[in-house]
Formats: sequence, structure tokens, C-alpha cells
Amino acid sequence: MDTIFALSSGAPPAGIAVIRVTGPQAGAALQALAGKLPEPRRATRAWLVDKSGERLDDGLVVWFPAPGSVTGEDLAEFHLHGGRAVIAAVEAALAALPGLRRARPGEFTRRAFANGRIDLAEAEGLADLLSAETELQRRAAMSGAGGQISSKVEGWRERLLILSAQVEAVLDFDDEDDVGGLPTAFPLDLAMLADDLRAALAAPSAEPLREGFRVALAGPPNAGKSTLFNALLEDEAAITAATAGTTRDVLVRPVAIGGVPFSFVDMAGLREGSDDAIETIGIDRAHGEIARADLVLWLGPEGDGPPGAWEIEAQCDRDDRAAKTDPDYIISAVTGMNMDRLKQALVDHARSHLPGPGDVAFNRRQRDLLVQAADALGQVGPVDDPLILAEHLRQARIAFDMLLGRTATEDLLDSLFGRFCIGK
Repeated sequence: MDTIFALSSGAPPAGIAVIRVTGPQAGAALQALAGKLPEPRRATRAWLVDKSGERLDDGLVVWFPAPGSVTGEDLAEFHLHGGRAVIAAVEAALAALPGLRRARPGEFTRRAFANGRIDLAEAEGLADLLSAETELQRRAAMSGAGGQISSKVEGWRERLLILSAQVEAVLDFDDEDDVGGLPTAFPLDLAMLADDLRAALAAPSAEPLREGFRVALAGPPNAGKSTLFNALLEDEAAITAATAGTTRDVLVRPVAIGGVPFSFVDMAGLREGSDDAIETIGIDRAHGEIARADLVLWLGPEGDGPPGAWEIEAQCDRDDRAAKTDPDYIISAVTGMNMDRLKQALVDHARSHLPGPGDVAFNRRQRDLLVQAADALGQVGPVDDPLILAEHLRQARIAFDMLLGRTATEDLLDSLFGRFCIGK
């Protein structure tokens, strides 16, 4: 296996830069630059030199022999002064050593997964932690990276293994006098496990928290969608004009309000019979965004919005506005009237639909596998044939194993670890 290296700290210049090296030649690389192999897991000061003996930096080095490292392999760290020239010089010295190459995105974490230091659910949590921008996102990501998801799934899997063992005992020893049928508690234990999976699937998922609670602003042309969009973002992100059809494409912008991540969506105005081909495409895309949204703010005629949409009477600063008889909110994005009330309502609504602090939230891939497991258990029913029962339990166990990464395709791993930065 190759030995890889990469800058694992932030982009230079910085006060300190950390370059990591992992693989079978990590110790040799550390000795080549620092002149010695220090005591394991103890920061040691050393002058770093290249192969010609030229001094590169006065820094700290740390040695983590396998398997007691984050990757499960020999790993060395160089803690340097964080200037661009220093980093470039040390990277060049490492690249000149035999058997070393620059790491690809996510390769350090992928090796940790391959060597059993983390499972797939923990790796997904770590990826979310690296991209977290709000406190809610950080806390949710920590539950994944810290093993809460893995622990819960492992608990379900252990219960399933006990049930499977009971079925296998019937299959293997059905002709023995001292082994009867399934335990009387078997149906109840199976039902309780299935109920736990259904409860997990009914809880808020991770996507709205990771991607932002998605709020679509919908209505006919010139209803004030883009003006409201800009006011929610507190930025002139969308072009506004009195001309109908100014917005023709979907515009999505993330923003945090009150510590809650949102994705606000501006879109083409909805109307029938447009003879503009580009506007028609925009309207079709708008309908797709309405279907995808977690919440729709409807700025059009009262009652014409999709089910569950909030009725917004916008442009209340205009005398010619179309008043609504029972709007949820009357606002003016121009004057700011009631905008604070609307924002607070959005925050409260989103919080009620997002995982709370400490909650275990499953992402789409994990939820799909939980559905497979729950479906397999749901097919058991009053099955008399233990062979059929054993097969249903095996399918559920496969789903749990896939969730934790005990069986995973290369395409899945490439997609996941490609989300990481180089050096992680």
C-alpha cells in the first residue's frame, strides 16, 4: 500500500500547519526529515531537513505507530510554521522520498474505515461534521461521528442475531427431543424490534438539517417572491423588477436564521398559457421545487397554493395589493413590516421538524436500509416454515450490515469519501 501525505490543517498562511503522513513508509519519512523516530504519541521538537541537508523549518513532530493511530496504520505528523513557503518546502521533501505520494480527498478517513477504526455511519457523521455551519448541524453530526448511530444499529443487530439464533436452533435440532419450537417470547421480541425501526423512521431525518430546511416562495408573477427572498437572505441575491417573468430559473440560497439552517428557493412565477419557451421551462422547474420543499410560502391568490402552504399576504405597503381574508402572515419585505414575526415563525416551525440536540437522525441512505430491514421483519407474520422465517431475518441483517459498511460497494465508498477534503 502507498504511503500518502497531505496538509491536514487550514489553508495557509496560518499560525500553525499540520502535515500528515500515513502508510508503511511513514516512520521512514519521519526519520528522513526529523533525523530520528521520537517517542510515540509525544510531541517532539525537531529541525526538519530535506535530502540535501538544507533546513526547512523548526517544528514539532509526533509519531503514532500502528494500530494506535486514526488510520490504523503508522502515522506521522509534522507541526510547522504555517507559511506557504514552509509548507511547500516540506511537501516537496516528502514527495521526493521513495514510496510517498500526495493523498486524494478523503483518503485518510477511507483508510480508517478500511482498517476498522470507524464504520460507515461514523464516516458519514464525520463528513457532516466537516461541513457543519450551525450549532444544530454540529450537534447532529457529532451523534454520527461519535458513534451514537452505530451504537443504536448495533443494538438492533444484536437483538436480531438472538432471534436468528433461535430460528437456527429449530432448523438444526428439530429432530432432537431437548429442543422444542421457538420460545414463547419470540413473536413479542420480533414485534418490538420492528416497532423500534418504525419509530426511528418516523423521526425527523438528517437531510433537512444537513442541507437546510427547504422553504419555497411560490405564486404568480409580480407577487413579491424575489423581494421577499432578498429580505429573508438580507442580501440582493435575486433581481427584482416590475416586469412580469423577471425570474425564470430556480434560485437557491442557504442562510442560517436563529441558528437554524435554511435553504430558501426563489422561482419563476406560476401562470398558465405562457408562449415563452424559457419561462415555461422555469415554471415546470418551479412546480418541481414546490413538491420538493419542506414548506411553501404561498404569495398567490388565497386557496390556490399547495396543501400545507402558508398563506402570505405580501406587499402590504401597496394599496393595490390583493388582500386575503385569512392569511397566516401579512408582511412587507420592502418596509420590513412583520418580517421579524415571519422569520421567528419559520425558525420555530423548522425546529419542530428537525432533529433535536442529542437525537439520532438517519440520512437518506441509512433510512432506505432501515426500510428494507423493517419490511423484511414485517413480512414474517404467522410463518410456520422456519426456513422462510430465517431468510426474512437474514435480509434484515444484511440491511444492518450495509448501513454500518460491513458490506459496501466501491461506488458508494467513492461517493462518500469524495465529500472529504484532501488531508482528511
